[in-house]
Parts: sequence; C-alpha cells; structure tokens
Amino acid sequence: MQTENKISKISFSTTINAPKEKVWDILWGDETYKAWTSIFSEGSSAESDWNEGSEILFLDGKGRGMYSIIDKKVPNEFMSFRHIGEVKDGVKQPLDEKAESWSNSTENYTLKQRNGATELTVEMDMMEEMKDYFNKTFPTALEQVKKLAEARKAITIEAAINAPVDKVWQYWSAPEHIKQWCSASSDWHVPHATNDLKAGGNFSTRMEAKDGSFGFDFGGIYDDVKTNELIAYTMADGRKVTVSFTSDGNATKVVETFDPENQNPVEMQRAGWQAILENFKKHVEEN
Repeated sequence: MQTENKISKISFSTTINAPKEKVWDILWGDETYKAWTSIFSEGSSAESDWNEGSEILFLDGKGRGMYSIIDKKVPNEFMSFRHIGEVKDGVKQPLDEKAESWSNSTENYTLKQRNGATELTVEMDMMEEMKDYFNKTFPTALEQVKKLAEARKAITIEAAINAPVDKVWQYWSAPEHIKQWCSASSDWHVPHATNDLKAGGNFSTRMEAKDGSFGFDFGGIYDDVKTNELIAYTMADGRKVTVSFTSDGNATKVVETFDPENQNPVEMQRAGWQAILENFKKHVEEN
C-alpha cells in the first residue's frame, strides 16, 4: 500500500552581517549560487533569465532536478519559486502520480534589513518524506550563504555636502565634473571619463599619477539608478558599490558602501575612498 505524500511547510532563517543587496547577489549570482547549493548536490546549478514569470531549471550536475516558475520577484527583498515537475537527463518530464503530489509547491526567500544586517528567511512546501533531509542540510546551506556574504565585509564612508541634491547628483555623474574631483590627492588626475548613467550602462574613469608613473582604469556596470537617490554598480572585478543621496533642504548626505579588494589593508582602502569623497565635497561646495 502506497503512503500518501503529505505536504506541509517548513522554514529556516539566519541573520547575516551584510546588506540585503549583497545577500541577494550571493543567493542568485551564478557562481555563488553553485557554491551554497553544493551542500545539496555537488555541481548544482540554476538555468534561467531570472525574470518574474520565467521558467527556471534546478539541476544537480547530472542532468536531474526539477523545473519551476519564478512566481514573484522583488529585487533584494523577495523571491518565490513554484515547482512544477521533474527533470531527468536534462529533459522535463510529464507529471506522474508522485510529481502531481508536490507540483505547484512553493519555495520563498524573504530578505529584511535591520540595523545593517539582513534577516534571511526561507519557507518551503515540503513532502513529509523529505523533511528530515532538508532539516539537516538547509541550515548548513544557509551557513554557506552567510559565510559568502560576510567574507568581505563592506566598507561604508560618508560626507555631508552643503548643496542641494540635484546639484550633488549632477556633479557626481557628469564626466566634466568627474574629471575634476575623482582623485585622492593633488598629484593624481583624471584625463578621461565616460558615464552612461542608467541600469545596464557602463562607466569608465582613467585615473593617473600626474608624473605618468602609474595609472589605471576604474569602471563597471550600473545595476540600479534612481535619480537624486541611489546609484548601485558592479565593478569590473565583481565587487559591489552603492551610493545613496539623502536630501535635507540645501544640504545632501552622501553614503558610499563598497566591497573591499584583497590586496590592500581595509583601513588604507577606506582612507583612499574617503579622500576622493572629500575631494568631491570640496569641488561641489566651491563651484
């Protein structure tokens, strides 16, 4: 006699000392997704364009897994998957009796930021026969997410600028102004800058010592742009940066958060980025 496959909800949660934007990227970035889901199966991957309403294939590295739909996506806050059926040898299978018992079950990820940390909660519809397995493995997987997100703790710098936010925004984004302020000291300069300030747009700033002894290109791709409020981008090496602009009448607070690199001490990086921000403040207030 076959036992009925009962479905009930299980949930897991963890607190991660990182912004929710970074946790989101760890969860769904191609390489980091593979890293934390390897707890379930080595070689795990997900194939999708990651848009709401799109299909997604969850695979185990051996052509097995399941196909699902992204039911709801609120970037950096919520992701909901609705699982449909099985994949075998890389091919979606028609629903049999067992698959029908769990088809349309959901798996939800909720991210809430509190005091600089992120509360990550996962809620899943689960067959009774799989509960013990996921109760054992999912906390370990979330520990891996936490480890990846906290591995390089983001650095935050800020400045209060005596100028209205629309002027601050313009001076931050216009190439002719970027060339005037984007250097940490007077013996450096910016001979060239381009900036396509929109989601998916590229920017590039050439930073050089004035004596020609050293120089490099600083650039990346914009992930999110909200005029006079927020800029988020990914640098060429994959590190994330967010810049927020908060208006207070004729003053503006600029807060910049960035992932550190691994070559130089954190305090040296903080001091360098802060020096550039202070140079920006000076340029805005004196022009």
